[in-house]
Amino acid sequence: MANPNVGQRVAANWEAVVGKKPEDQIHDDYWLLNQMSSGDGFLGLSGGDFISGPIEYSLNTTVASYSDLDTISTTRVDVFDRYEYQWKEYAGTVLMSDLERDRNAGEGTVFPLLPAKLENLRNSFKSTLNSDAFGAGTGNSSKVLTGLQALVSSTPTSGVVGGIDRGTYTFWRNQQNLGTQTTSAFDNLRAAMRSNYNLCSNGIADAHPSFGVTTRTVFEGFEGLLLANERFMDKSSGEGGFKNEVLKFKGAKLSYDNDCPSGILYWLNPKFLKLVYKRGAWMKAQEAIRPANQTVDVLLIRSMCNLIATNPRRLGAVTVIT
Repeated sequence: MANPNVGQRVAANWEAVVGKKPEDQIHDDYWLLNQMSSGDGFLGLSGGDFISGPIEYSLNTTVASYSDLDTISTTRVDVFDRYEYQWKEYAGTVLMSDLERDRNAGEGTVFPLLPAKLENLRNSFKSTLNSDAFGAGTGNSSKVLTGLQALVSSTPTSGVVGGIDRGTYTFWRNQQNLGTQTTSAFDNLRAAMRSNYNLCSNGIADAHPSFGVTTRTVFEGFEGLLLANERFMDKSSGEGGFKNEVLKFKGAKLSYDNDCPSGILYWLNPKFLKLVYKRGAWMKAQEAIRPANQTVDVLLIRSMCNLIATNPRRLGAVTVIT
């Protein structure tokens, strides 16, 4: 048998490249996924038909003042329900032919070809997931992630998200307001950001947005509104602007992502926005397969996951920013 146990070896190479923990898969070049990969943002589940969870959506309306022999309401009030999101599947493959392997062996080695292919596949996964995370969940016949355009909508009074109709149930609507200029570019941006941030917050409690993501254009517009930070060390050198590409607003981190849609800024909190993955099925390598009629090994990588909102009213979007 040619190449005995090659499947196990190739799969092992994949594990060596990408690691075994979900948080190891996300690099800093994808701001949204980087934030979702830390703390409460990544949630592993054991399985199930749906990604579901309980929600408390109403107060008990039987509570009222009374006097002496007044009748007290015994009406049963529904206060709990649940959301339901579909699982989404992603997969990619790497092919390594005998010809490629032989050409890249011994004196012909230019660089380790298989590890490079696996690293490319990992980056391709990150790119696809990050891009889909900003979408509306309708791409590829709705097989993609339920993205931010659905979860944190620009029109939050309509649409069904997580099995709940926002047109009927106001508690399931995210926050949204406009950031359109009045006279000069970005002259309403800070006020719109402040209002949306406060709407997302649970009063003075700990449910404030923890990070924001926007486009580079909007990020630079916000940066331009800040006080100049200039240092002159000597007559021949100086430093203007802010060094880091992450700024702060009310304690929340703010940066840009090249996949973010134009003219929008999202305020997000990983307590209420989750990248849920099936444990044992996050960028999982299958054993390589060797077709009977080809001299090639095929390695398939699969992920089972989705982006979900568990409390949309703690998430917000500033839209139509100019």
